[in-house]
Amino acid sequence: MLAFLGRRLLATIPVLLIVSVLVFLLLRLTPGDPAAILAGDQATTEQIAQIRENLGLNRSIPEQYLIWLGHMLQGDLGQSFYYKTEVVTLIGQRIEPTLSLALITIVVAVLVSVPLGVLAAWRHGGWLDRGLMAFSVLGFSIPVFVLAYLLIWLLSMRLGWLPVQGYVRLSNGVGPWLYQLLLPAITLSVIYIALIARVTRAAVLETLGEDYIRTARAKGLPETKVLLRHALANAAVPIITVIGIGIALLIGGVVVTESVYAIPGLGRLTVDAVLARDFPTIQGIILFFSFVYVLVNLLVDLSYVFFDPRIRY
Repeated sequence: MLAFLGRRLLATIPVLLIVSVLVFLLLRLTPGDPAAILAGDQATTEQIAQIRENLGLNRSIPEQYLIWLGHMLQGDLGQSFYYKTEVVTLIGQRIEPTLSLALITIVVAVLVSVPLGVLAAWRHGGWLDRGLMAFSVLGFSIPVFVLAYLLIWLLSMRLGWLPVQGYVRLSNGVGPWLYQLLLPAITLSVIYIALIARVTRAAVLETLGEDYIRTARAKGLPETKVLLRHALANAAVPIITVIGIGIALLIGGVVVTESVYAIPGLGRLTVDAVLARDFPTIQGIILFFSFVYVLVNLLVDLSYVFFDPRIRY
């Protein structure tokens, strides 16, 4: 186990290096000059050139990358062109809303989707099963921003149940924090409920056809125990896998959701940084998200040992 963990942690180094190279090149090869944006519309050519020199953008791309890589290896992700603040500080300021939204979304999705998937497999071919399949198709088809505006119109503007925009920090109380994030979390969780429920249904349905399930029922075990202890427990590996994939996919959903609901998290920061051509901020956020993605995959792989004793590393 320790050897496997060590290998996986070492494998993150080349992954992050490759990501850093790709992001660095793509940002500098796409149209748009950060110096021109910072200088404004009325700036002269000399002023723009001076800003480029101050930012180090007049150097060659390999030289810029090596300088940035050297600072990154020391834990310095650089200073934001736009905010004039260290990127590490910016990420630290914006990480709470993003992690809060992701956590509530995953909790809501798992608590709703896993029971739905188990019940749909148990009542295979019934109205619940057909309804879940229809919901899955609908959940995958509706874009996040369209669903967000529909829920805002219904739950906020018409019914007045939930606030439209903004964020309340956890330090101000769990109740206000949860109340403010509930609508964005519901919006973002729909697609993950559809995904996890569908995979849960397929995995449990396959497990229900195994011999040990028939043996458990022949012994007179309650159907609840058969479904939870035998069917769901043995179908846990693919379910855990898709939950891990869902956490990774949250990166894209968070960007859109935070923009719609004006949540000051990393997703909103990414959009603002892209519009301002803020290279250090974009690079730092993408590297952070890449590290989280690799870490989640590692935790998912390690969790297999607890759900399936046959798996050993």
